[in-house]
Amino acid sequence: MEEIIRVEGLHKQFGNLHVLRGINMSVAPGETVVIIGSSGSGKSTLLRCINFLEIPTEGRIYIKGELVGRLGKDKKSRQTVMYKEAELCKIRIQVGMVFQHFNLFPHMNVLENVMEGQVSVLKKPREEAKAKALENLAKVGLMDKADQYPSRLSGGQQQRVAIARALAMEPSVMLFDEVTSALDPELVGEVLRTMRQLAGHGMTMLIVTHELGFARAVADRVIFLHDGVIHEEGPPEQVLVNPTQSRTREFLGGFAQFAMADPEGPSKGDRT
Repeated sequence: MEEIIRVEGLHKQFGNLHVLRGINMSVAPGETVVIIGSSGSGKSTLLRCINFLEIPTEGRIYIKGELVGRLGKDKKSRQTVMYKEAELCKIRIQVGMVFQHFNLFPHMNVLENVMEGQVSVLKKPREEAKAKALENLAKVGLMDKADQYPSRLSGGQQQRVAIARALAMEPSVMLFDEVTSALDPELVGEVLRTMRQLAGHGMTMLIVTHELGFARAVADRVIFLHDGVIHEEGPPEQVLVNPTQSRTREFLGGFAQFAMADPEGPSKGDRT
């Protein structure tokens, strides 16, 4: 089956800081891939490159089998990939992203927030956008909050609105960048439940998280990123329970409780 995302030889530098150093990976349709690693390992930068919020320094990214950008030569006649902003805008619609901070429009109610991108970017008629917004608010359990403003919502509810907003753009894949890290602990569960439901319905997802119990339960594959390279990857039971690399074991040593039974239910592989 053709991958939705394929990354080849991805490098990203910020001046002298070499954050990503030759990433090769792919994501298949319907797959949930969780990326773990310590702070500064390059996890968020990887997602931002796949969504083209950051332009890769080197390497190629394919979406649905098509190379993003076109091959060309740089000033030193080296082969490179060149990008046009109009093309990247289309890619960002296909590859939805939910961030650590919700970034909702405070002057718009929940329904208007979820409608806005459909109307302004996709140019949908307002009634069609409204129907799609309500459909996705139902998916995240917030139909009853459609008329509320963000300031009246909890952090967990705001994050679920952000997920509904991204889903309403009908992306092929969803990227989640530490979406629970800014939440109070008691609000984390409601967001994770929403993401589990998306995984259960076959949404292709690439997730950066420190919630390792969640990762073990929901992931098809776990990638451990260290110092800008993929240090280990495989099924969650392999990477999280029986890692082969000493650096992975060292990282997991700080999460002694993650292997306890997941409170949200069976793992993705156990669901029918």
